[in-house]
Amino acid sequence: MRFILQVSFPVDKFNQAVRAGTADKTIGRILEDTKPEAAYFTAINGNRGAILIINMANASDLPRFAEPWFLHFDATIEIQPTMTPEDLQKAGLDQLAKKWK
Repeated sequence: MRFILQVSFPVDKFNQAVRAGTADKTIGRILEDTKPEAAYFTAINGNRGAILIINMANASDLPRFAEPWFLHFDATIEIQPTMTPEDLQKAGLDQLAKKWK
């Protein structure tokens, strides 16, 4: 199932990684291991952040995606399920509308 994983980095901890020259390498390792469908880096609530599109087969996969960000950057995350237009077409909205009329 596809999810949006939003990562927010605390300024001080991320600054330490940038100054130590480890931020790029660490992020690269995390992305290489988790293989997100897409990854975008942006500002989130005034902090550095990332928005990743990931696929999880089971809820037990969540630590694999979240823990590297927690352990290396003290990041906070938010995760939410999401759909593509094709997924939405398969949802059966017409049938649901009829059922819950």
